[in-house]
Amino acid sequence: MEVALNNNHKFLSKIATNDGHGENSPYFDGWKAYDANPYHPQNNPSGVIQMGLAENQLCFDLIEKWIKNHPEASICAPQRGFDFKEIALFQDYHGLPQFRSAIANFMSRVRGSRVKFDPNRIVMSGGATGAHETVAFCLANRGEAFLVPTPYYPGFDRDLKWRTGVELIPVVCESANKFKVTLESLEDAYNKAKQSNIKVKGLLITNPSNPLGTFFDKETLKTLAAFTNEKNIHLICDEIYAGTVTNGNDFVSIAEIIEEFPTICDRSLIHIVYSLSKDMGFPGFRVGIIYSYNDTVVNIARKMSSFGLVSTQTQHMVASMLSDNDFVDNFIYESRTRLAHRHDMFTRELAQVGIGSLESNAGLFFWMDLRRFLKEPTFEAEMTFWRSIINEIKLNVSPGSSFHCHEPGWFRVCFANMDDATVMVAIERIKSFVLETRMLEMKTKAMAKTKKQCWQNNLQLKLSSRRLEDIMSPHSPLNSPMLRAQN
Repeated sequence: MEVALNNNHKFLSKIATNDGHGENSPYFDGWKAYDANPYHPQNNPSGVIQMGLAENQLCFDLIEKWIKNHPEASICAPQRGFDFKEIALFQDYHGLPQFRSAIANFMSRVRGSRVKFDPNRIVMSGGATGAHETVAFCLANRGEAFLVPTPYYPGFDRDLKWRTGVELIPVVCESANKFKVTLESLEDAYNKAKQSNIKVKGLLITNPSNPLGTFFDKETLKTLAAFTNEKNIHLICDEIYAGTVTNGNDFVSIAEIIEEFPTICDRSLIHIVYSLSKDMGFPGFRVGIIYSYNDTVVNIARKMSSFGLVSTQTQHMVASMLSDNDFVDNFIYESRTRLAHRHDMFTRELAQVGIGSLESNAGLFFWMDLRRFLKEPTFEAEMTFWRSIINEIKLNVSPGSSFHCHEPGWFRVCFANMDDATVMVAIERIKSFVLETRMLEMKTKAMAKTKKQCWQNNLQLKLSSRRLEDIMSPHSPLNSPMLRAQN
């Protein structure tokens, strides 16, 4: 049967059989290594610890408590407070009105209630993955492109490109200025695309950034909005980590920019992608959101959402939970507090052994700097070192090259998908590796020093022997007839 399938491979579609999904990336290879040998404190204590998955598992207790106290929100509870028939039967692709209102309310509260969102512009999708693909289908044709600042989430190569045929053009950002996006880098990427006869249809940013864990300040967002307006291209803002910012109200949404500066750009060019996967820790619920200021995009995206609707039971439960403002405000506060504690603990422990990271205060990860551990500053050396991390240290961290980083030696480390005990095991493994590396370096230096000293001693001995030979030689000045005559 396997042979028959392989023989019939050529009769399948090119989209289905190409490598557009990106599973051959080291980003996904790390997951496979974990799946093959997963860590368990009792059953497999020497297994691979999963630090490549950006999941928020730090506040499940709050969600479980709310569900326990509100059984009427579940389809399984006898106290359910809705008409089962109404929920079980088909619902159209607009979504339940209460669901859209609750999502709009949550999006506002996550952003400090500084901006309001219109429920009528909420378009649901099967997670942020489906939302991004839908946006790509709406905004660009096959062969056209979006600019994307690097480093960026590896899944974008799948989400935006695989089935749409859209291209992604990197906007190169560098560690010298903490990977900030500059107008010069934007112009350079745009002009290179133009020279290659590629039509740029938009700029895609992640704010807060995955993998950097940083977010854009107001002036940078104004620059991006003005740039896209000047070029007459779309600005797509992935804000799925908006609720993970640990510095209070420092995060600025693109929604706030266009409210505060209404003339800075054409609103119809602005689109937001959101989900509950990161801020609420609901990746399994597949709740993705498209929020567009373009009426036509809202209508088209809503029709396309037929291919990835959120179940009505999920909509009902989410609507019930996110309409509870006391719960929402407490959850946002607790989540940020716990994320900040976990982030600080991890980076502080690693700093003790000389491992640094990019300064950050958002996301479920940090951008770890391991450049000094590479044998040479190349991506080949990065991959060699990454394999050692997977196979020897038994940690699945993601190499920077899989995020299209242009500098080897950076790695994304996820810290919110495990309990405290597993965190300490991971930290101890890293510390042990660093200490062993230092001992090896010291031993190598000592051996080199000893070898050099032996070489110097041998050289001195040879020189001394040669001087003695010169003295005793018949040709030595000491043995000349004139000198002997003088004596």
